[in-house]
Amino acid sequence: MAKKKKFERTFTDLEARSWVVDVKLAGSSNAMVVFRLVGAPNARQDRYAWFNSDSAEARSVTSHLDASDILRSFTDDQVALLFRKSMLIAAASDPLGIPVTQFAV
Repeated sequence: MAKKKKFERTFTDLEARSWVVDVKLAGSSNAMVVFRLVGAPNARQDRYAWFNSDSAEARSVTSHLDASDILRSFTDDQVALLFRKSMLIAAASDPLGIPVTQFAV
């Protein structure tokens, strides 16, 4: 059985910063969507949002969503909406005291 090639996606926000979009922790009905800032590893600006699936697989507790298929299925508008809903991953990384739940621009 041949392995699927990993699907990669990028997103550019309103400030023209590029983000690598990745899907982690795919379960039977949801997955974590992670946005990593390009060119700034460990910058503590990474963000995450939860994606809830309404597919047929989501109705079965024995099924498992495929992270690559989820990422491939997103439209540009869906990625933008997830980014706007995203939150900082590291709560202690905000020296200005902006709440962690502040929405992205």
